[in-house]
Amino acid sequence: MTSPDSDGLLAEQLLRLTRRVHRIQKRHLEHRDLGITPAQSRLLRTLAHWGSPPRMADLAERLEVVPRAVTTLVDGLEASGKVRRVPDPANRRVIRIELTDDGRGALRELRAARRSAAEEILAPLTEHQRAALGELLDTLIDGTPARSC
Repeated sequence: MTSPDSDGLLAEQLLRLTRRVHRIQKRHLEHRDLGITPAQSRLLRTLAHWGSPPRMADLAERLEVVPRAVTTLVDGLEASGKVRRVPDPANRRVIRIELTDDGRGALRELRAARRSAAEEILAPLTEHQRAALGELLDTLIDGTPARSC
């Protein structure tokens, strides 16, 4: 059984790792000079996983932000040509957001930057340690007990 102090230490380590991941990803993104903020990056990734273009309200719900925040993100991405607003074919009063070709290109660059950052972060680990870490992270994400490592 773990003590409250060891749980606090683990929580602190996770927070420090998260901050390190963000710093490294940011550095890799800056080298690619995409002009995309982390929040815009998250919106682009969310759009990429949607089957048909979502409404702004759907994006706000999925991103767990207020609709006004999505409007600001979409405004910036639309100005740079990465997304566009399109009317819903079934209800022209509803606006949907879709990726443009430039947006898909930016996503490829974002994925490459994330891969580079992951390689840098995981470099000290062996393949066995990476597999064990993956299982542990899955357990923490899913909230289900881990298989033995």
